[in-house]
Amino acid sequence: MKLQSTPQNRQLRLLAVALVLSMSTWFSTAAVLGQLRTAWALTSAQASWLTIVVQLGFVVGAIISAATNLADRIRPRRLILLGAVGAAVTNALVVVSGAFGTAVILRFVTGAFLAGVYPPALKAMSSWYRTGRGFALGVMIGALTVGSALPHLINGLGGFGWRTTLLVASALTAVGGIMADRFGADGPYAVGSAVFDPSQVGVIMGIREIRLASAGYFGHMWELYAMWAWIAAFYQDVFSSVRAGSFVAFVVISSGALGATYAGVVSDRRSRPEAAALAMRWSGAVALVIGFLVNAPPLLVVVLGLVWGFWVVADSAQFSAIVTEHSPAAYVGTALTMQLATGFVLSVSTVFLVPVIRDALGWGWAFALLAPGPILGVWAMRALRPAGGPQVEPATRSGELPLD
Repeated sequence: MKLQSTPQNRQLRLLAVALVLSMSTWFSTAAVLGQLRTAWALTSAQASWLTIVVQLGFVVGAIISAATNLADRIRPRRLILLGAVGAAVTNALVVVSGAFGTAVILRFVTGAFLAGVYPPALKAMSSWYRTGRGFALGVMIGALTVGSALPHLINGLGGFGWRTTLLVASALTAVGGIMADRFGADGPYAVGSAVFDPSQVGVIMGIREIRLASAGYFGHMWELYAMWAWIAAFYQDVFSSVRAGSFVAFVVISSGALGATYAGVVSDRRSRPEAAALAMRWSGAVALVIGFLVNAPPLLVVVLGLVWGFWVVADSAQFSAIVTEHSPAAYVGTALTMQLATGFVLSVSTVFLVPVIRDALGWGWAFALLAPGPILGVWAMRALRPAGGPQVEPATRSGELPLD
């Protein structure tokens, strides 16, 4: 889909690139986990915690942001800058930490800072689109996907030590934050800064559409981050090669950028729930079978992985779009942050459980564990699906008005 050169599309390209760069610290340690296990003599549980603590840090940062309405009191682009620079610095400090305990603390703080990047980026993009919001947020989720996969590419290219990979990821994150703040602009549907109002949390969760969208998102998160966290280790077993596994993981995860964009187009033309349910049916089906094929011909396993990577994140933007369209306009950032925080708490369970089940029963059952999430999500989207007719315009739902 070719984007015309309009102000909103230029901002979409800019913020998408900024998000690709800014999120590159998320899986930076997961990409070099093999090297870190050797360098620091890590156990399987310790290796898992280097990923899990980022999720937990994100949750704490998101809860603080939601409880204080921070995402609606500071302009999104400035919050992205602050979050990106903070994440870059703490991630880079892992290089000089020299020990697992210190690294865990630093990765926790990195996750907390990233809570100031992802939700505000979605809010900033929403301020540019009334119609076509599903597509726009799909592009943003695609950018998040590629950014999360970047460290796997760096590691897959070979010739880099784990310190170089972490430092490059940190530098890219800082550049992304600077780009968003320096060159981004507020859209015509932005709203002014909100006052601190804790009661808005209860108001937001009292909206049926947001509750159902959140249920779908929770099922999505049960699957997504565990898949992203362990797909490189899976392909390293498929190919018996760290470099090959990292490179294939980058391609598989990055295919989600296409899936998120495609689902965004479907959601704008049909409905958000229909697009999300379509993605979850495919991703859940692949999760049930791919792990049992670890010893199958590698080409088949890669093709299945590409299908999984395409669909596993394709639904994500639609849950965010539903929230932006049904939340009180002044508290869209708070609503998004609440949804994301709860989803990331849930993701910790499967990120931890996948390697445990893999060690006990193999990859097949480890990945099959993820399938109930999409099943829950499909149910929630069926309950939310409109009975018929065109969707209500986002601006009508949220009460947004263009700024004068």
